[in-house]
Amino acid sequence: MQTVAKANVQTSPNGTMYRILFAISFVHLLNDSMQAVIPAIYPILRESMALTFTQVGLISFAFNMTSSVLQPVVGFWSDKKPKPFLLPFGMALSMIGMLGLAFAPSYLWILFTVLFVGLGSAVFHPEGSKVAYLAAGARRGFAQSVYQVGGNTGSSLAPLMTALIFVPLGQFGAIWFTSLAAVAILVCLFVSSWYTRQLAMQPLARKSKGERKSGALKKQIASAIVLLIFLVFARSWYSSGLGNYYQFYLIDHYGLSISKAQVFIFLFMIAGVIGTFIGGPLSDRFGKRRMIFFSMLGAAPFALLLPHVSLIFAYPLLFVIGVILSTSWSVTVVYAQELIPGKIGTVSGLIVGLAFGLGAIGSVALGKLSDLQGLDFTMLFCSVLPLLGLLTYLLPSDQKLKEWEANA
Repeated sequence: MQTVAKANVQTSPNGTMYRILFAISFVHLLNDSMQAVIPAIYPILRESMALTFTQVGLISFAFNMTSSVLQPVVGFWSDKKPKPFLLPFGMALSMIGMLGLAFAPSYLWILFTVLFVGLGSAVFHPEGSKVAYLAAGARRGFAQSVYQVGGNTGSSLAPLMTALIFVPLGQFGAIWFTSLAAVAILVCLFVSSWYTRQLAMQPLARKSKGERKSGALKKQIASAIVLLIFLVFARSWYSSGLGNYYQFYLIDHYGLSISKAQVFIFLFMIAGVIGTFIGGPLSDRFGKRRMIFFSMLGAAPFALLLPHVSLIFAYPLLFVIGVILSTSWSVTVVYAQELIPGKIGTVSGLIVGLAFGLGAIGSVALGKLSDLQGLDFTMLFCSVLPLLGLLTYLLPSDQKLKEWEANA
């Protein structure tokens, strides 16, 4: 990939390129809004097609196998030679997926159409992360927070979609999201033009520092990346459990309607937007590893309480969990970028894509667990996952990352 120092100087000589940063964050919002259609439509499909929880989990599996697991592949490929116009192409694939989802006549067709939404997301995220990085200037934590807030805001709309669109309109309501794809394509064309101009100003890719490190140091970095991916996996598995199955728990355990259950999920999602936004600036002050640790362990006591409280206490607990758990959302990306400098697309694919996707793929296991043991047991199982944040202390400190970079 292009030299990071030159990229920063040439793309943002006067600091952060706010126009580009907010544009790509807006597209991230639209992209993840279309992604959010998938879980938002679960309650409708479960009733109309008489799906089991395992079948619901398989829809998540099909979607995440493309949207998340393929991201590192796309990121590695685009790191070799950046491809700005992958951005509108990805949005076009998502538009096809939305059309297909609106008219899918059977469960198998649902599985097929979500693949297009997943492919669109896999194509968009690595290049979108590069745009945010290049537009950041010196404010990497802030820029990554702004970019991720766009995506988290889009994801948080899922429960509102269920209550306001899919409950009254049914599956056909997905047709309205083709308009979001159209808007995203237009904005991506603008961003891609800017991105192309920046690439024309830069020299050809050269070997990154990460490729010149010693063998021992490479092993340490590889171990840190594996651990970081596992931590993101645990965090996203918990979020996936709440996002996909807590609504059913509320319906079955408390007798809520589909629409009322969405209020709780929306509260959790919007709290995640707040946590994502404040996490980046806080990490600049207190350190990235500390924020990752706080994100997991700070949420653990509240997560352990959630399955045991009355409905009235679920509101504040969901909000607190959502805020704390999401403070490391953007921080883990920046931490990984410093572990492997010069591989922005690959890192984005590994952290935002693969690690998050593996957690969401765990929804298949959670669905099976719900069918076999019931939703109460599934919620108890999910509640202990944030305790895995104790492993954060095995990650290299922020100071150690700086020493590795200096000795590269």
